[in-house]
Amino acid sequence: MKKSCVLVSGGAGYIGSHTTVELVAAGYDVVIADNLSNSDLSAVEGVRRITGARIPFVEVDCCDREALRKVFDEYAFDSVIHFAASKAVGESVAKPMEYYRNNLLSFMNVIDLMREFGRPNIVFSSSCTVYGEPDKQPVTEQTPRKPAASPYGNTKQISEDMLRDAIAACEGLKGIALRYFNPIGAHPSALIGELPRGVPQNLVPYITQTAAGIRECLSVYGDDYPTPDGSCIRDYIDVVDLARAHVAAIGRMVENRNKQPYEVFNIGTGRGVSVLELVRRFEEVNGVKLNYRIADRRPGDIIAIWADPTRANTELGWRAERSLDETLVSAWAWEKHLRNKN
Repeated sequence: MKKSCVLVSGGAGYIGSHTTVELVAAGYDVVIADNLSNSDLSAVEGVRRITGARIPFVEVDCCDREALRKVFDEYAFDSVIHFAASKAVGESVAKPMEYYRNNLLSFMNVIDLMREFGRPNIVFSSSCTVYGEPDKQPVTEQTPRKPAASPYGNTKQISEDMLRDAIAACEGLKGIALRYFNPIGAHPSALIGELPRGVPQNLVPYITQTAAGIRECLSVYGDDYPTPDGSCIRDYIDVVDLARAHVAAIGRMVENRNKQPYEVFNIGTGRGVSVLELVRRFEEVNGVKLNYRIADRRPGDIIAIWADPTRANTELGWRAERSLDETLVSAWAWEKHLRNKN
């Protein structure tokens, strides 16, 4: 039987690179497409080293429809995992139109070309931000979506709606939106991991850069939230666990096990961890001391959110396996690999 091929848009990015590794391990052929605006070719090289596979890479902007069309012309993939998007909550508040243009136009082009070329399966990289500030925890797939707290969150809501409506209008097109929570950590090989450009927008890279002496001080945004220790609570999921969820979603569609043409799954651990708890766990498991301070709240941040992953556990046959401690050890190993620190 011919191997199924998957196009991974944004495949040189953090989650895309880890997902590519897991796809290859599961027996898929993969093509990576990325414009390298917020990623680096070193990630593609890392993926090739881990897998031993000669994975094709195409430098292309998904907002450029004709350039993207050439990728569809050249490669016979039947599935797409769409990661390519801008992803920083704070930046989206400051630059809303850039986020709408990049995140929506790129996905519209992907969906249009999939319909035109008859490519049937798409996994969309969505986010728990679609739930806004939920009324109760944990959130299930039936938890109502609320008005987004940021333009970034709004682009995820709109993209989900576009995919749902496109599938309803196009017989044969199938899609799964994975609403994931907060990916952290790195591949156990320490050959790929999160590679922020400039000042990190996400917590764990800021923690690791502070531990490595690149950042002077970590800012914890707010300690006066209505939570046990006053800091925000999130569901931190290991990036390799998250990558495996994408493989499960592709397999579900390729093998025609999906129960509806459009499906949604929460991808999280089911456990909420506060920012201050995460900082302390990092210090403890890695034997390092972090310089951190309490700063003002950050616009667009919600107080607390964590997943009920029951549906993904039962329907996708997927569950988070790596412990928080293992994940924080992997994050520090990756940072030390980057800095050649022992």
